[in-house]
Amino acid sequence: MMTTSLHRRALLGAACAALALGALPAWAQGGYPNKPIRMIVPYAAGGSTDQLARAIQQSMSETLGQTVIVENKPGAGGTIGTDYVAKAAPDGYTLVFGNTGPNAVVSLMRKVPYDELKDLRPISTVAITPMILAVPADSPAKTLKDFLAYAKKNGNALNVGSVGNGSLSHLTAEYFNEAAGLRLQHIPYNGGAPMMTAFAGGQLQAAFVTGLDGATLVSSGRVRYLAVGTPKATETVPGLQAIADEVPGFRSSAWFGVLAPKDTPDEIVTAVARPEVRKMFSARNVEARSSTPQELEKLIRDEMGQWGPVVRKANIQM
Repeated sequence: MMTTSLHRRALLGAACAALALGALPAWAQGGYPNKPIRMIVPYAAGGSTDQLARAIQQSMSETLGQTVIVENKPGAGGTIGTDYVAKAAPDGYTLVFGNTGPNAVVSLMRKVPYDELKDLRPISTVAITPMILAVPADSPAKTLKDFLAYAKKNGNALNVGSVGNGSLSHLTAEYFNEAAGLRLQHIPYNGGAPMMTAFAGGQLQAAFVTGLDGATLVSSGRVRYLAVGTPKATETVPGLQAIADEVPGFRSSAWFGVLAPKDTPDEIVTAVARPEVRKMFSARNVEARSSTPQELEKLIRDEMGQWGPVVRKANIQM
C-alpha cells in the first residue's frame, strides 16, 4: 500500500530524531537503503563543500547502515553536478551536497538546466557559516572601523578576492561595496585554495571567506579576521563583531545541505548531527545545523530574494 503523505511526515520526524542521535531508523533496517548511496559534490575535491560532505560521510554510512560514496562532479559553478542529481531517479540513492551557489544564486546570473525549487527536493541543511571579512596579517586595519576608513581613503586601489565570479564571496563583496559606499576591486580566483594563496602572497587587501577556506592561514598568522556577516556577533566565530555594527542591515552566510531529485519520498532522510561531526565543524567556524525540508526550501527562496537585487545592481554575469 502506498505510504500516505501524513505517514511520510511522521516517518520524516522520527528519522530526523533517530539520525540526530546516531541511531538506525526502523524503516532503514528492512528496506532503504539496500545498496550504496552516492552523494554528489558539485565541486572539485578539497574545497569547503567537499570538506563538509566528507566530514559527515562516515556518520551517514553508520547511521544508514550502508556505504555512502562521495563523488565529485565539478563545473559551471556547481550546476553540472546539481543537474546530474536533478535528473537522477528519485530513489534516494543519488543525492547532492548543495549550497547557496547552484541551489539559490547561480540562476540569478545565467540560465541553468534545472529549476532549483521544482526539480530538486530539499532534505535538510547540514551546516551554516557566516561569511567573514578577512585581511592580510600586515594590513593597517586592525578593526572593522579601521578597514572602512582605510578603504574609503584608498578608493579603488584595494583588491577584494573571491573564490570565483558569481560566487557567494563575490556577491558578498559587491554587497559590501554598495552598503558601505566603497569601491573595492573584485579579483576572482578558481576556488578557495588559489584565492588564499594570493591572499598570503600580498595580492589581495581583503576577502570574504568561510572559516573552512581561511582556517589554515589564520592559524598560521598570515591572515586576520575582522568581522562576521551574521546580524550580530556569533559564537561560531568568537571574538568578532558583526559587520552590521558599522554597516546597518548587512548579512551574509553560507549554508550547506542535502537535496534529492524531486518526488523522493519523505522517509529518505540523510541529515546527521553526531557529536564528532559538530566538533569538526566548530573547529572550522562552522555551525552544524539540521532543518526540515520546508525550512531549507524557505532558506533557498529567501536567498534568491536577498541576492537578486545585488546581482542586478552590480550587473554580475557568469
